[in-house]
Amino acid sequence: MQRNTEVDISGSSFVHVLDQLLEEGLEDIRTARTVDEIEQARIAYLGRKGKVAAHMASLPSLPAEDRPQAGQKANAVKTELTQALQEARDRLEQQAKADEEAGFDPTLPGRTPWIGGVHPITQVQDEICSVFARIGFDVVAGPEVETDFYNFEALNIPQDHPARDMQDTLYISDSIVLRTHTSPLQIRTMRAGMPPLAAVAPGKVYRRDADLTHSPMFHQIEGFLVDTQVSMADLRGTLTYFVHHIFDSQTRVRFRPSFFPFTEPSAEVDISCVICGGSGQTGNEPCRVCKQTGWVEILGCGMIDPAVFTAVGYDPEAYTGFAFGLGVERVAMLKYGIDDLRLFFENDLRFLHQFQGPPRTL
Repeated sequence: MQRNTEVDISGSSFVHVLDQLLEEGLEDIRTARTVDEIEQARIAYLGRKGKVAAHMASLPSLPAEDRPQAGQKANAVKTELTQALQEARDRLEQQAKADEEAGFDPTLPGRTPWIGGVHPITQVQDEICSVFARIGFDVVAGPEVETDFYNFEALNIPQDHPARDMQDTLYISDSIVLRTHTSPLQIRTMRAGMPPLAAVAPGKVYRRDADLTHSPMFHQIEGFLVDTQVSMADLRGTLTYFVHHIFDSQTRVRFRPSFFPFTEPSAEVDISCVICGGSGQTGNEPCRVCKQTGWVEILGCGMIDPAVFTAVGYDPEAYTGFAFGLGVERVAMLKYGIDDLRLFFENDLRFLHQFQGPPRTL
């Protein structure tokens, strides 16, 4: 706000210099935004060593006939600047009073804007992938719109197979579908390279289903390992490691015989209920999650069917492997005790704020 105080006080230019000084002073006062800035302007222009005082001190050096007019001009400038300073102070005081009545305190620090967080589904998906990454599994991705070959046929689910009816497929055309599972990435990964292979494939999948525990769009993670001497014991050890790291080391794991077209033998994997601790009771009430059985299903798995190896060009006599698939929402609901799948997709900030976590680190 300080300007050059050197002025030309020779004869007829004195009044012109004062006009310039007045214009500069009014501009500085007009742009002042705080009481301190107004006080700085007062000192700069009307203080004992200010610009107006400097010009007043130079009056005796003017010709006698110019002094009356110069003196009147200097006093007029001083009066106008004084009035402008007072009006600026009044303006700021009125603004401060209005802010106080509105509950605004300009001395308070600003509010840090909310920058959001990672969605709980993404958090759990990342956590699952990181567990498998620690034991040598790659994380792979692929298209959500798939051909019939990758989504069904290569996985030993030919046309008219009853398993197709179980998946309520959304068709784009006769041979193009929204993928019903992330298992097509098993086929794509195996066709792109040779064993040994170990990978997990997270992503969105789509089925015509919607209720408390189902959604038309949800998230799955397919995992598989292929080598020359892979056994069911490897599968059991891998999935037990996974369960203990996602939940805790006290969680029990149970394998039940099942059927999937792309694995043989196949199994459903249950874990001891994380809500009731496997007791079947929560307090004095029956556990609604496990229905008093003490167990909840968490994923399906099995040894890769030889027909799948044939479809990707592997020798089924030379290679063996296992595969598994799990729903991310299912794991998240068990992990956090959530009883309604729809909460994940309703964008209710009251729900989502409970899961604010650190940035993704995968």
